[in-house]
Amino acid sequence: MLVNSNGVILAPSIFDDFFKDWSLSNYSDTNTTLPAVNIRENENEFTVEVAVPGMNKEDFKINLENNVLTISSEKTIENEDNNDRYTRKEFSYQSFERSFNLPKDVVENDKITASYKNGELRIVIPKKEEAKPTPPKLIEIK
Repeated sequence: MLVNSNGVILAPSIFDDFFKDWSLSNYSDTNTTLPAVNIRENENEFTVEVAVPGMNKEDFKINLENNVLTISSEKTIENEDNNDRYTRKEFSYQSFERSFNLPKDVVENDKITASYKNGELRIVIPKKEEAKPTPPKLIEIK
């Protein structure tokens, strides 16, 4: 790409199309591999939703230690394209780790579940009965 001294693009380079396939296509616009996470809370549980398309459930590791939930993943992909005139081999390595502090003495550690479907990792973290809100008590006036 030809650029003048003011940073204005003058013309595309013949190499732009050549290197297009070698771009960092598995990175976001911010050059990071951290997936988007939604955390919802209702009176019975916390739900953590992680957007991680293209992965397999075996690629994930979920750990809870000292009220810190850690979600991590590693994936390596190797693609090789052989042709009479050329060989191209590309490697892709993706990894991330996200950690979240859970409220102390609130979650049922033994009842946490996780599932992976359609590119979304979903973790359901139930609350202990004593941590759930109780309805207001109506006090009778005598």
